[in-house]
Parts: sequence; C-alpha cells; structure tokens
Amino acid sequence: MALFFHQLDFFDIAVENIGNNSYYIEKTLKKFGMKQYFYLLCSKNLIIMKGYYAKIAVVLLIAMLTMQANGQVRKPTPCGPVPTENQLRWQDMEMYAFIHYSLNTYTDQEWGFGNEDPKLFNPSHLDCKQWASVCKQAGMKGIIFTAKHHCGFCMWPSKYTEYSVKNSPWKDGKGDVVRELADACRAEGLKFAVYLSPWDRNHPEYGRPEYVTYFRNQLRELLTQYGDIFEVWFDGANGGDGWYGGANETRKIDRTTYYQWPETYKMIRELQPNCLIWNDGSDRGDLRWVGTEAGNVGETNWSLLNHDGEVTWPMLHYGLETGDSWVPGETNTSIRPGWFYHDTENEHVKSLSKLMDTYYKSVGRNSTLLLNFPIAPNGRIHPTDSLRGIAFNKMIHEVFKTDLAKKAKINTQGNTTIINFKKPTAINRFVVEENIRYGQRVKKFALEALVDGQWQPLKDELVENGDGLTTIGHRRIICFPTIKATQLRFTVLESRCEPMITRTSVYLAPELTADIPDSGEKRSSGLHYYFSNPKEMMIDWDTEQTITSFRYLPPKNTREGLVTHYTLWASTDWANWTKLAQGEFSNIVNNPIWQTIKFAPTKARVLRLDADRLAEGDRMTFGDIDVINQ
Repeated sequence: MALFFHQLDFFDIAVENIGNNSYYIEKTLKKFGMKQYFYLLCSKNLIIMKGYYAKIAVVLLIAMLTMQANGQVRKPTPCGPVPTENQLRWQDMEMYAFIHYSLNTYTDQEWGFGNEDPKLFNPSHLDCKQWASVCKQAGMKGIIFTAKHHCGFCMWPSKYTEYSVKNSPWKDGKGDVVRELADACRAEGLKFAVYLSPWDRNHPEYGRPEYVTYFRNQLRELLTQYGDIFEVWFDGANGGDGWYGGANETRKIDRTTYYQWPETYKMIRELQPNCLIWNDGSDRGDLRWVGTEAGNVGETNWSLLNHDGEVTWPMLHYGLETGDSWVPGETNTSIRPGWFYHDTENEHVKSLSKLMDTYYKSVGRNSTLLLNFPIAPNGRIHPTDSLRGIAFNKMIHEVFKTDLAKKAKINTQGNTTIINFKKPTAINRFVVEENIRYGQRVKKFALEALVDGQWQPLKDELVENGDGLTTIGHRRIICFPTIKATQLRFTVLESRCEPMITRTSVYLAPELTADIPDSGEKRSSGLHYYFSNPKEMMIDWDTEQTITSFRYLPPKNTREGLVTHYTLWASTDWANWTKLAQGEFSNIVNNPIWQTIKFAPTKARVLRLDADRLAEGDRMTFGDIDVINQ
C-alpha cells in the first residue's frame, strides 16, 4: 500500500502493510525529537501504523526532508485557478457570525426608509462582550457587523454624516458600537469584519457621483480605525424608494458602473491587504453569494466563476467548473426567519436539526457558513438564540468527535480507498477533503459499503435528485441512514486533474430528538420559511412538491399576531399564483389548536400565506406550521 503525503504532494512511496493512524506518527516523531514536523508534513489521512512501521515512516520522513532540502521533490502542478492565501485562511474559518443591529431593531422593520429618528437608538444593556462570547461558544470564528444598513444610520460616529450614533441618546452620543464590538472580538480571539450597505436611503446625494465619494470616505474610516478586517460585505440591494434627505422619491442606479468598484477594490487592497471582498453588485469580488438565504449551496459546488460577464443563478448556486477565477461560495442565513430582531419570531429560532442540516449543506458542501444572530432592543443576543447556537456547536463536536477510520485499516490503490473496520460497525457520515491549495479537481466519486458480505452503493440522503456524490473541494460531508458495515469503499470516478485527497473520515452521528436540551424541534423545523412582509409568509422548496394541505398552530398565550382570516396561494415559478383556499380559522382565538387547510393535490415550489386579518397587532406569527405532501 502507498504512503501518501497528499498536502505536500510527495511522490508515492510503497510501504506494505502499513495502517492508517496519524496518532502514531505524532507519537513516533515526538520520540525521535521531530514532533515539530508533524503538523508541517502530515496530512489528515497518513497511512501509517505503530511499532516497527512507525520507525520506517520516520526514516522515510527524514529522507523526504533531505530530498526537499536538495530540491529533489517536485511541487504539485496547479489544476486551473487556485485560491489566494487570504481565501485559504477564510475557508479554514468554516463558520462565522453575521450580526444585524440598527434602527430597524427599534422600528420592527427589515429595511429602514432612511428617515427614522436617531433618538430611537438607546439600548438599555448593550453588551458587545456578550455578543462575542455567545458567538465563540456557538463555534463562530469571527463576526461581520452591519456598520451601516440600507437606512443609512451609522453604528459608528462617522465624521461624514450626522445620521449616526453620535446623535443618539445612547452614551450621550459618545458611543461607538463598531469600536466596542471590534475590541470584544479580539478579546475573545475572534476575527472582525464589516458590512457596509452601498445603498443609502438617507443620504441626499445617493444616485449622484458625490455619494460614491461619501461611501468611500466611510469605508476608509472603517478600514483604518478598527484594526484588521477579514472581510468587507457589500449588499446587493441597490436603489429604490427612500427618504434621500427629504426628497422622498425613487432613485435608480446602474449597479455595474455607478459605484466604480475597481477604484474601491484598489483602496481596500491597499488599506487591508488580508481582507476579502464579498460583493453581489457587479465586479467580481473574492467571494460569491450562493443564490439563496435559505442556508444551502448546491451539492455540486465549484469554487470557480469567470472573472467577467453576468453570473446566473446556477453559477451562484453550483459554481462554474470551467471558470477562470477562484470565487468560492459563502452561505449566509439567519438563526431566525428575519435578519433583524422581531419579538414575534422568538418562537421561531431555527431548531437544532435545521441548523445541522444547514451545516451539512454549507460547510459540508465546500462552502462556509455565515450565520446571523440579530440583536434584541436591549442590546443583547436573545437567550433562545444564544442557547440554540451553543447547542449547535456542541452537536457538531458530538457528531465529529470520533473518527472511526482512525482505528480501521486503510488501503489506497490508485483512486480507490478501502476503509476496513474488521467487524460490522455502525456508521452514517463520511467526510472527504481535497487539497484545494492546488485547485479543485474531483468531479464525481462513488461511495460503497460492505454490508453482510455485499457491496451496497450509498448516496447523500440530503439530496433529492441523483446521489449527490459530485464535487469535494475543501470539505464534503455525505449523510446516509445508519448502516452496519465491515468496509467502506471510496473511489474517485472523474477528476479534472490527478486527485489530491487529504482526508477520508467516517463517523456515527447521534439521532436528533426533541429531548436534546435547547433543540427547539418543531414540525416546521424542516421547512424554509420567511416573512416577505409583516402579513405575508413564504415557504419555498429547492424542487417542485405536490402538496395536499397546510397546517397552522397559533402562538401560545397571546392574541398578538394570531391569524384569524387567511388566503393561501401556490406557485411553481414565483410569477403565476394559484389561490388554494381563503377563509377563517373559526373560534381560533378561544380554542388555539392546530388548524388544517385541505385542497386538491397541487404542484408548488413556493407557498404563500396571506394574513387577511389578525386577532391583534400588525405582524403575523405562529406557534408552528406544517405542509403535507402527497
């Protein structure tokens, strides 16, 4: 069997009967006073065994070090576009937090109009240290903060506008939320980044050249006054109606030319050379949106796009195999239905199973996860959000704490790796990684399990069409029902260049049940839903469904937001809508139990519930929802 140093692409060295356990490599190197080379040279899947063979490995290691010093070891040939060092560091972060907080928090809106009074901003217990602590406990490696959202209100005392915290009652106008959060992040060992909305519904010059100068001046403040910034996030919402200094009008811009992005990018690179640019505007940044805020990227996910030209939704969601630039996908979603805090969403924080599903469909599909934690009006992350985020991180560690491949015998020949457990072993997760430093290579692979003496093909159970065994990239996690297998066989079937696999790991994930502390499991846990306006809820799917009924459970112990009269619509294309039902939930105020709306089997990609009348309040809510498929 061959000994593979995949990450440094040393040539194959034939060593018979050597097993797979990097623990013994570290132990042996330490014995020989060479432990410092362990992390430098060892990949995650070194095929090695204890005892006599470990000594052989050390001899080979020394030989390869000598050869490298003499220039005899060839470096790998890149396969197409490759990531920059900044992109590699970013990919290794895997999960980091979004924090949405602004005047919207106090007006119960997602987008402010630009005329909201700065005096509304007066949190009673603003605590950025709590934000950073919660995010760290939730497994986040950094925080991106909404320094300025579309309303134009600045969360730092910018010298270029009066529309900022300096004219709020909070800390008598002497406060700086960006400063407090940047300091809190560094105290917790987290990286810090900023979101700066290009669209500004407050500024009187928006849509004119003067605003671009203003925008760059504010960006310069953020990039020069708050230490290292790992990412700048430019939202894709551009132009529309707004206050605009009192004009109260609609302004349109050409997003491809108005902001003069090349000059802005140049400034960012000069001021923050280690900073990545996320831009959904026009000019290609370092990272891309994945085409949805539902928390998933395509099961096929190339970290490539073309440098120039329009980007279609399939390119965003799946990448572009033939792309000429390395532009990996960043999966952004919120722990709640909305990005900003709303009291009516306290019962709808994503469940543990939904968060794990999001993890598998983002980090587990060659992406990163940008998970939003909105700040409540008191200036803190809500307790439910905090506990759910911490439970999420604990579950990730629980799932991946024991790599069953470490105690197995691993045999790699050519593009096939067989993991031999020696006895029937319960498994349900497979993890594989490529060395993306030299490009993304694998196009298609197979996964098979030896069960009761028969090889059985496996597929990703989170994929509706096909087997999901396509691209790998930084990490690919395959989920399948628990089986008892004596062997697992992984085979690269198609690749753009010679595969460079750095990890093959196997795990047994525990079942997610409602009795897990802070899991928040509900019937709605598996649905993607959001509120398109306060009285309109959308539920959408990646693929077309045939549905037969919709169920609504009112909120507990309150009439606020309770839907009494409704209209239910369905669509397959987001453009043409079919009315499924309209009516009243009879006696729902006095008897708040599950309500069921039945209709003829209907094909739908999206379902829309209009709250025609509420018992009280002006924003709909619910205790739980459910959609019944045929």
